[in-house]
Amino acid sequence: MALASTVKVVLGSIAFAIFWVLAVFPAVPFLPIGRTAGSFLGALLMVVFRVLTPDQAYASIDLPILGLLFGTMVVSIYLERADMFKYLGMMLSWKSKGAKDLICRICLISAISSALFTNDTACVVLTEFVLKTARQHNLPPHPFLLALASSANIGSSATPIGNPQNLVIAVQSKISFGNFLIGILPAMLMGVFVNALILICMYWKLLSIQKDEEDVAVEVFSEEEMNSHRFSPATLSHNSQEWNSRLELMAVQSPPHLSGNMGHVEALRNRAISSETEIQKDPIVTLDSARNSNASKEAAKDVSTQVKEETIPSKRVASMDRLRDALSVRSSEGKEDFTTKWKKLLWKSCVYLVTIGMLIALLMGLNMSWTTITAALALVVLDFEDARPSLEKVSYSLLIFFCGMFITVDGFNRTGIPSTLWDLMEPYSRIDHVSGIAILAIVILVMSNLASNVPTVLLLGERVAESAVAFSTADERKAWLIIAWVSTVAGNLSLFGSAANLIVCEQARRAPQFGYTLSFWSHLKFGVPSTLIVTAIGLALIR
Repeated sequence: MALASTVKVVLGSIAFAIFWVLAVFPAVPFLPIGRTAGSFLGALLMVVFRVLTPDQAYASIDLPILGLLFGTMVVSIYLERADMFKYLGMMLSWKSKGAKDLICRICLISAISSALFTNDTACVVLTEFVLKTARQHNLPPHPFLLALASSANIGSSATPIGNPQNLVIAVQSKISFGNFLIGILPAMLMGVFVNALILICMYWKLLSIQKDEEDVAVEVFSEEEMNSHRFSPATLSHNSQEWNSRLELMAVQSPPHLSGNMGHVEALRNRAISSETEIQKDPIVTLDSARNSNASKEAAKDVSTQVKEETIPSKRVASMDRLRDALSVRSSEGKEDFTTKWKKLLWKSCVYLVTIGMLIALLMGLNMSWTTITAALALVVLDFEDARPSLEKVSYSLLIFFCGMFITVDGFNRTGIPSTLWDLMEPYSRIDHVSGIAILAIVILVMSNLASNVPTVLLLGERVAESAVAFSTADERKAWLIIAWVSTVAGNLSLFGSAANLIVCEQARRAPQFGYTLSFWSHLKFGVPSTLIVTAIGLALIR
């Protein structure tokens, strides 16, 4: 495609540059309007500058991609309500065998959940679980946060619904869900394994640190304090020696900063001793008081016998009525609890079955967009409640961002600049040679970190595929899969390389009681070697 007129090239470049700046740096001081408004502004400028006509702008919006993205988000929302991600989080610490085992679990669970429910969703719901698990094992959180974010990016490359750029590739290339999965799955599995190995090697010393005695003492005290609330006062009085010995043991083991809690423990011990003292008084005094009490009771017995005989039947009837009412109330409450639990269990089962059915339909090659929308609407109907609270959780700003991005990128393509640059680079980027694949991967890697991965796919995808189809249809499919793999793994290069990285960073910083800030340099130190090694291994396995 030849270059357009000079005016259109200049104005189109200005509109695209504004979109790019706001997409990569959403909080720039001179125009801090964010990514969504930035993409919409770029789209508007393309029309105002007459790079695109209004009809061309509308036509450039890819509705199948938006439908697929919307359906995937709705299904993920209902899966979260059905505690799917809660169960995945519980698997992180179930029978864990140490820090290195935990790293491997996080990498595997993050990769699988990202492939099925998108990487952004997996990072949103799993970050706090990872922080809690690291805190529970007294481990530094940043290796585990890196494992979560990097494995989410790698895992999301395996399916068309794993991330936004794969959605674009699947729709434009018309590669079926099953063929996409088969083509990238070996690279994804090996990439997750190598990524976990790199993390373990880089943070071997940190992951080998054992708990110190002070932390163990704190945990012992917390467990004993929790168990103490289960005892009744009678149990305390009958087992005072064992109770005192436990309290003394905790007093010895507890560190200085728990002295305030030990004051409370001492008060409990004194209360238990005083209860025993009252029970163990002089037996003679106790016997005299009992005799006097019996004498007074016998004197009053004759006077009250007649009255009692009259009141007993009425009291018995009243007590039976109260007992019957109490039993009926308790029975109805038990039935309600039982019914509620079964309804919830049935609803969760329906959510999981609908999701499995959606995945089977995708593997069978049905239309991906309408399949996900159908699954989303089925979940809405099965919920049998007002869907507004769930639909409000959909990221409509992301859908608007995609609309603006489609228009902006299409306008930039019409200037002829991307085609001209590709014509210069095409002779060196042929996928029938190893050197050509390496150069193409480097270009995609750099552009994905400079212009973001979705715009990179929109700019390069069709051109790379057209170049590859000259060799064979299989090479065209391989070219699309290479773009999907490299543009996705490129997100691990730096903290700003993908939205998943930023989500993990922000969620970790805002987590209550477990807040942690993942720095740019700590991510870069791991991200550069991991991205280069994993990308190279994956390219060798994609067929």
